[in-house]
Amino acid sequence: MIVALYILIAMVVVGAALYIHFRLTGGQPSADPPDSPAPQADAEECCGMHITCERDSLMSSMSDTIEYYDDEELDRFRGRATDQYDDAEIEEFRSVLLTLLPDDIAGWGRSIQLRGIELPAPVREELLMIVADIRESRATKY
Repeated sequence: MIVALYILIAMVVVGAALYIHFRLTGGQPSADPPDSPAPQADAEECCGMHITCERDSLMSSMSDTIEYYDDEELDRFRGRATDQYDDAEIEEFRSVLLTLLPDDIAGWGRSIQLRGIELPAPVREELLMIVADIRESRATKY
């Protein structure tokens, strides 16, 4: 019984010391020890599910292979600026985007980028929203 009392007193003393330290430092964590690894710069961008992140990535650095999604006709827009599309051409891009399977949308975005095609601004915004929604739904699954 005495041993349990000593353990309880020790816990109270340590707790009080930690509380005082916390209050004196303003709640800021102490500096990292010098041998701790540096935090990664892209830690905020990666959720830890690397296969999912890579599959949903719009960056073309993942693969240099151009994949077509039955959209070869879009190659005629290569080199055109994002603000130089008329309404019919924007709808052409949008129809391709909206007919893709969810797993193909990010790959299509990479393919367009590798082919040197700039998406019309409204379609680019829709693509980014769809990919963000897909990422969010996959993140909540796991």
